[in-house]
Amino acid sequence: MNNILITGGAGFIGSHFLDKILESNSHNRIVVLDKLTYAGNLENLGHIQQDSYTFIEGSINNDKLVREIIEYNKINQIVNFAAETHVDNSIFEPDDFINTNIIGTYNLLKVAKNAWINSYKLDDSLFLHISTDEVFGSLKVNENSFNENSQYKPNSPYSASKASSDHLVGSFHKTFELKTIIVNCSNNFGPRQHEEKLIPKVIKCCLKKENIPIYGKGKNIRDWIYVKDFCGYIECLLAMKVYGETFCIGSRNEISNVEIVKKICSYFSKKDPSYQYHDLITYVEDRPGHDFRYSIEPQKINSLVGGEIKTSFRRNYRMVYKSIKRIN
Repeated sequence: MNNILITGGAGFIGSHFLDKILESNSHNRIVVLDKLTYAGNLENLGHIQQDSYTFIEGSINNDKLVREIIEYNKINQIVNFAAETHVDNSIFEPDDFINTNIIGTYNLLKVAKNAWINSYKLDDSLFLHISTDEVFGSLKVNENSFNENSQYKPNSPYSASKASSDHLVGSFHKTFELKTIIVNCSNNFGPRQHEEKLIPKVIKCCLKKENIPIYGKGKNIRDWIYVKDFCGYIECLLAMKVYGETFCIGSRNEISNVEIVKKICSYFSKKDPSYQYHDLITYVEDRPGHDFRYSIEPQKINSLVGGEIKTSFRRNYRMVYKSIKRIN
């Protein structure tokens, strides 16, 4: 049994991970720390019994607060979801990405090291860091998928900040023997995702019959994984003592942006044949430094957990639709 701190736990992926570990009942104590920026929302936790976890509003940059949380709750596992994630925002306002993704991660590592190595000498501690496949840069159509040996080539302030945090985590393992795991994941989707992201944005535009903006020609390709599947992998990693390792997690589910948009429009057209949802598609100027393709080879993680965790793409964007419709 462990005491776990989930940073960014009121966000999209973090809240689903909280669901996952509460289902397994494998922890004595669960603490959620979230700054509640625009992407963190207590409504994401509204369905969960409040006495099953402790929520604390605050920043991972606050070393005093983080230290008090770890010491008071005897935290021995940290899963770090806390991050600024939207690439567009990083292009126009990169400061928050540097402060949260780099300095915030460093602060968590520093406090964890001081607690677990210098003070408590915990043998069962773990710092599990959630990162992105974007740290590897962009692929051409026929290039091999990213894996754990891929070279880092970040192309946006967001991906550069996440690459920096990955290197910090790795350095704390190598230099200070902090027990760490790094996860580089493909694009998550599912209920509770913020509407700035592609799938919920398209669904919301269809619901409101508003123009659907697509960057460039919409040919950019992403590798998508359903959020509950991803959280299943993270739960497995918490139970396995694979310290100092990096894992690329994806579902071999590549699809272009315009294909996703057309699939969602077709779904709405079947529900309401009187309206031409495809006519809402609007091509806009491409964003600066737009990576063309992301693709992950998940062989290492699938070998570790004994198989692939994957559910239907179509079934699950329907679930996203239902969750957004309830909000509206």
